[in-house]
Amino acid sequence: QVQLVESGGGLVQTGGSLRLSCAASGRTLSSYAMAWFRQGLGKEREFVARISRRGGTTYYADSVKGRFAISRDDAKNTVDLQMNSVKPEDTAVYYCAADSGIVRTTLKSQYEYWGQGTQVTVSS
Repeated sequence: QVQLVESGGGLVQTGGSLRLSCAASGRTLSSYAMAWFRQGLGKEREFVARISRRGGTTYYADSVKGRFAISRDDAKNTVDLQMNSVKPEDTAVYYCAADSGIVRTTLKSQYEYWGQGTQVTVSS
Protein backbone atom coordinates (compact mmCIF):
# COMPACT_ATOMS: atom_id res chain seq x y z
CA GLN A 1 0.00 0.00 0.00
CA VAL A 2 1.27 3.45 -0.95
CA GLN A 3 0.03 6.74 0.44
CA LEU A 4 0.65 9.82 -1.72
CA VAL A 5 0.38 13.41 -0.56
CA GLU A 6 0.70 16.36 -2.93
CA SER A 7 1.79 19.85 -1.95
CA GLY A 8 2.91 23.10 -3.53
CA GLY A 9 -0.28 24.22 -5.20
CA GLY A 10 -1.55 27.78 -5.03
CA LEU A 11 -2.28 30.93 -6.99
CA VAL A 12 0.19 32.03 -9.68
CA GLN A 13 0.09 34.63 -12.42
CA THR A 14 0.18 33.82 -16.11
CA GLY A 15 3.77 33.24 -17.16
CA GLY A 16 4.90 32.38 -13.66
CA SER A 17 6.26 29.18 -12.15
CA LEU A 18 5.17 26.71 -9.53
CA ARG A 19 6.68 23.51 -8.20
CA LEU A 20 4.46 20.68 -7.03
CA SER A 21 5.73 17.85 -4.87
CA CYS A 22 4.35 14.40 -4.12
CA ALA A 23 5.56 12.59 -1.01
CA ALA A 24 5.05 8.87 -0.55
CA SER A 25 4.81 6.67 2.50
CA GLY A 26 4.12 3.02 3.05
CA ARG A 27 6.39 1.71 0.30
CA THR A 28 9.33 2.96 -1.65
CA LEU A 29 8.49 4.77 -4.87
CA SER A 30 11.36 3.07 -6.69
CA SER A 31 8.98 0.18 -7.46
CA TYR A 32 6.65 2.44 -9.42
CA ALA A 33 6.49 4.59 -12.46
CA MET A 34 4.99 7.89 -11.39
CA ALA A 35 2.74 10.38 -13.10
CA TRP A 36 0.89 13.63 -12.68
CA PHE A 37 -2.69 14.13 -13.80
CA ARG A 38 -4.95 17.14 -13.55
CA GLN A 39 -8.66 17.83 -13.48
CA GLY A 40 -10.17 21.17 -14.31
CA LEU A 41 -13.61 22.18 -13.07
CA GLY A 42 -16.22 20.21 -14.97
CA LYS A 43 -13.60 18.35 -16.98
CA GLU A 44 -12.26 14.83 -17.14
CA ARG A 45 -9.04 13.99 -15.32
CA GLU A 46 -6.24 14.14 -17.89
CA PHE A 47 -2.66 12.95 -18.12
CA VAL A 48 0.09 15.53 -17.67
CA ALA A 49 3.46 13.77 -17.28
CA ARG A 50 5.03 10.42 -16.46
CA ILE A 51 8.47 9.32 -15.29
CA SER A 52 9.82 5.77 -15.43
CA ARG A 53 10.99 3.80 -12.40
CA ARG A 54 14.60 4.89 -12.56
CA GLY A 55 13.85 8.30 -13.99
CA GLY A 56 15.49 7.58 -17.32
CA THR A 57 12.39 8.23 -19.38
CA THR A 58 9.85 11.01 -19.18
CA TYR A 59 6.71 11.58 -21.21
CA TYR A 60 4.48 14.64 -21.45
CA ALA A 61 1.11 15.65 -22.75
CA ASP A 62 1.44 17.92 -25.76
CA SER A 63 -0.27 20.73 -23.84
CA VAL A 64 2.59 20.97 -21.31
CA LYS A 65 5.59 19.80 -23.33
CA GLY A 66 8.46 22.27 -23.07
CA ARG A 67 6.90 24.03 -20.06
CA PHE A 68 6.60 21.34 -17.38
CA ALA A 69 9.24 18.93 -16.07
CA ILE A 70 8.71 15.83 -13.97
CA SER A 71 11.48 14.50 -11.73
CA ARG A 72 11.91 12.00 -8.93
CA ASP A 73 14.13 11.50 -5.92
CA ASP A 74 13.82 7.92 -4.73
CA ALA A 75 16.08 8.57 -1.74
CA LYS A 76 13.52 11.11 -0.51
CA ASN A 77 10.56 9.14 -1.88
CA THR A 78 9.27 12.16 -3.74
CA VAL A 79 8.17 13.13 -7.24
CA ASP A 80 8.05 16.74 -8.37
CA LEU A 81 6.42 18.67 -11.18
CA GLN A 82 8.09 21.92 -12.16
CA MET A 83 5.58 24.15 -13.94
CA ASN A 84 6.94 27.06 -15.96
CA SER A 85 5.28 29.61 -18.25
CA VAL A 86 1.91 28.68 -16.80
CA LYS A 87 -1.31 29.59 -18.56
CA PRO A 88 -4.89 30.06 -17.30
CA GLU A 89 -5.79 26.73 -18.94
CA ASP A 90 -3.36 25.02 -16.52
CA THR A 91 -5.80 25.79 -13.70
CA ALA A 92 -6.84 22.46 -12.17
CA VAL A 93 -6.46 20.11 -9.26
CA TYR A 94 -3.21 18.22 -9.78
CA TYR A 95 -2.85 14.61 -8.68
CA CYS A 96 0.16 12.33 -8.48
CA ALA A 97 -0.29 8.64 -9.18
CA ALA A 98 1.73 5.43 -9.00
CA ASP A 99 1.82 2.61 -11.55
CA SER A 100 3.46 -0.77 -10.86
CA GLY A 101 3.23 -1.78 -14.52
CA ILE A 102 6.11 -1.63 -16.96
CA VAL A 103 4.25 -0.42 -20.03
CA ARG A 104 4.04 3.32 -20.46
CA THR A 105 0.44 4.42 -20.12
CA THR A 106 -1.53 7.65 -19.90
CA LEU A 107 -4.72 5.88 -18.84
CA LYS A 108 -5.77 6.84 -15.33
CA SER A 109 -7.36 3.39 -14.86
CA GLN A 110 -3.88 1.82 -14.97
CA TYR A 111 -2.60 3.72 -11.94
CA GLU A 112 -3.13 1.95 -8.63
CA TYR A 113 -2.47 4.70 -6.11
CA TRP A 114 -3.53 8.34 -6.04
CA GLY A 115 -3.01 11.34 -3.85
CA GLN A 116 -5.79 13.68 -2.74
CA GLY A 117 -4.75 16.47 -5.11
CA THR A 118 -3.50 20.04 -4.84
CA GLN A 119 -5.21 23.06 -6.41
CA VAL A 120 -3.34 25.19 -8.93
CA THR A 121 -4.96 28.43 -10.05
CA VAL A 122 -3.44 30.59 -12.78
CA SER A 123 -4.67 34.15 -12.93
CA SER A 124 -4.76 36.04 -16.21
